[in-house]
Amino acid sequence: MKILTYNVNGIRAAVRRGLVDWLTATDADLVALQEVKATLPQIDRAMFEDLGYRLYWFPAEKPGYSGVAILSKHPPRHVEYGCGVPVYDYEGRIIRADFDTFSLMSVYVPSGTMGDIRQAFKMEYLADFGDYVDSLRKTVPNLVISGDYNICHQAIDIHNPKGNANTSGFLPEERAWIGGFIENGFVDSFRYFNQEPHHYTWWSQRPGCRERNLGWRIDYHLVTESLKNCLQRAVILPEAKHSDHCPVLLELEP
Repeated sequence: MKILTYNVNGIRAAVRRGLVDWLTATDADLVALQEVKATLPQIDRAMFEDLGYRLYWFPAEKPGYSGVAILSKHPPRHVEYGCGVPVYDYEGRIIRADFDTFSLMSVYVPSGTMGDIRQAFKMEYLADFGDYVDSLRKTVPNLVISGDYNICHQAIDIHNPKGNANTSGFLPEERAWIGGFIENGFVDSFRYFNQEPHHYTWWSQRPGCRERNLGWRIDYHLVTESLKNCLQRAVILPEAKHSDHCPVLLELEP
């Protein structure tokens, strides 16, 4: 089974840049999207349905902001929209699709780059999200949590670790959170297969950053240990340029 995660930074803009043709060629079973920045009535859903996808959409209440979605070629048993916390669900941050052998969650962690208030909000979200997942795993033990975590875990995951040591997305407390989250029963699927540097999933839109590969690895497929033996492959796909992020592909046989 092929699973993509992709922060498209606006689904309508990504479509204009050729996303649908790229999805056709990639032929993923499941696609976790972040920052869709649109409601379903605002897009031509037939473009995706013609590829065999069912669309499950959880936009933010604020127009043109945030929002997550899952595209699936397999009918889920259940879809959970949000996490039940209004302040997070207002921003469209979590959607989950349950299948027979595992569940896929598309997650968009808040950014803290807009100042102290949003950084504090991000840290509160991370703490609450950790508790939410701990509770969820009691009834949904096989999880693939895919999305934009807005955190680089280790120095290998960022192009300038010393220069970014005090930057949101690479702060010690953020790195400690994601490290603890992984240690609590998850596998960073990309690092399971690849320990090499210079593999990133987001680049600043400042001129030359992507061309010079001055990036951050902030998009992950985190998989519960119970699915570790099902992992087949995990690769970053930087040639896809529909967004300031690029997609990450996970293959597993649950």
